[in-house]
Amino acid sequence: MSAGANDHPEALDVLLEPADNERLRSVCGLLDEHLRQIERRLGVEITNRGSHFRLHGQRETVAAAERVLRGLHRESADGAITPERVHLALQESGIVAAAGLQGGADHAPETLIKTRRGLVRPRGPNQQDYLRKIATHDLNFGVGPAGTGKTYLAVAAAVDALEHDRIRRILLVRPAVEAGERLGFLPGDLAQKIDPYLRPLYDALYEMLGFERVHKLIERNVIEVAPLAYMRGRTLNEAFIILDEAQNTTPEQMKMFLTRIGFGSTAVVTGDVTQVDLPRGQLSGLRQAVEILGQVEGIAFTFFSARDVVRHPLVQRIVHAYGEFEGGEA
Repeated sequence: MSAGANDHPEALDVLLEPADNERLRSVCGLLDEHLRQIERRLGVEITNRGSHFRLHGQRETVAAAERVLRGLHRESADGAITPERVHLALQESGIVAAAGLQGGADHAPETLIKTRRGLVRPRGPNQQDYLRKIATHDLNFGVGPAGTGKTYLAVAAAVDALEHDRIRRILLVRPAVEAGERLGFLPGDLAQKIDPYLRPLYDALYEMLGFERVHKLIERNVIEVAPLAYMRGRTLNEAFIILDEAQNTTPEQMKMFLTRIGFGSTAVVTGDVTQVDLPRGQLSGLRQAVEILGQVEGIAFTFFSARDVVRHPLVQRIVHAYGEFEGGEA
């Protein structure tokens, strides 16, 4: 195919059947807000009359818009379509659109994780690549802004490995770094003071395994959620270890953690190097590790950007705006 083969706008007619008015209203959204959302994100124009839709745009984006519309219409049979669901559907469309531009049918198959509470599906090519690397490397780094699924997907991969007996235990670790708060003034012992910092990890586990099962596994020490300081002096075999918020480790802490990895273990290190809460002038262990280990065989890196954010669309725009501002400051 020549370079200019897709430069001309195309029109595509799409018929959504069955022509159920309630489902069509759900797909289009209040005052067609869902259609406008698709238009803005994919750069297409959409007009419709009942169940007949006409899409105008470049070939790849028109094809992606058709997939999104048909997918939303199928889902509308199970309930109302929300703007959040449209956003996620658009994220998913990027998988196919990117693959179509980079080799069509030869792209790698989608990686899915099935948990007791449902299916975990990666949103976009970067999340797909991240899960594939976790499955094939003993040590992985996921670096990027909040909302890109770094920790959630790592927890899902850990739960999957545990459920299929590929590991014996899961360890979820965070550095206990103050981010404007003062731990000494919080009530309770150290474990109780640290607990709020580990809450996102608990939440992901509850969603995938259920509250009761998580607490039973914690009681049996199959799942351990702990501050990074508790890792010193340990060697962890046949475990899935996740170090979250790794931008708040010092270089010494990062080296200590990475040398805890034992035989049969998988480690995932996640963090956002733009959100360092260490004292001013203190080098982030995550930043240093990326520089030192970038060429080491057997270690995989996935770098996320604002485009990969799968929270509210406004979060994506906020992350992008802060990135541009901080880049300009430098």
